[in-house]
Amino acid sequence: MAEPSDSSVSSAALDHLRQADPVLARIIAQGKPISPSAHEDLYLALLKAVVSQQISTKAAAAIWRKVEALFKPDGYPEPNVLVQLTDDELRAAGISRQKAGYLRAIAEFNLAGQLDHAHLSQLHEDAFTLHLTQIKGVGRWTAQMLQMFALDQPDVFAEGDLGIQNAMRKHYDLAETGRALLKRMIEIAEPWRPYRTVACKYLWQSLDNAPGS
Repeated sequence: MAEPSDSSVSSAALDHLRQADPVLARIIAQGKPISPSAHEDLYLALLKAVVSQQISTKAAAAIWRKVEALFKPDGYPEPNVLVQLTDDELRAAGISRQKAGYLRAIAEFNLAGQLDHAHLSQLHEDAFTLHLTQIKGVGRWTAQMLQMFALDQPDVFAEGDLGIQNAMRKHYDLAETGRALLKRMIEIAEPWRPYRTVACKYLWQSLDNAPGS
């Protein structure tokens, strides 16, 4: 594999993961360089994450385009406008009644000043998750995805993600299920610190699947 460029993850991260885990070293060697994620608008990233819950990537993209069309002229879902939209207005864009409530809850959280990027980007994983899961409809997995992609934090391990579970079952020949599987996965991932996010991105890539697949 070519040496990482400025647009891919650091050579220090890759060197650490290769030395820490021979299985992961093979996955990295067979994979393509991972580019860092852009630091995104947390409010927008949360809305998109909720829209994407339990539906395909293609369906989520189509619904998001309809959501954007509700916000003239630039498509940005300003929170003070979003909180005023009715269930019926959001349902017309393909949003379920349940998710409509979640989207308004995110907008209210943002209006309350609770999605400050500078502050949240400094929080430890557990503190970040505890903060975001105050929002109805936002769970631990969603919080982790924001840390890994919207904030591009390097050391988050999404053991509850189905894609990560499938990849680790495949590459590490894991026969465990349930809590025993999660415990074993966490043990395997411990030497990956402080680059567990990078490891997860290579595991997803090895299945050619998006997170949550």
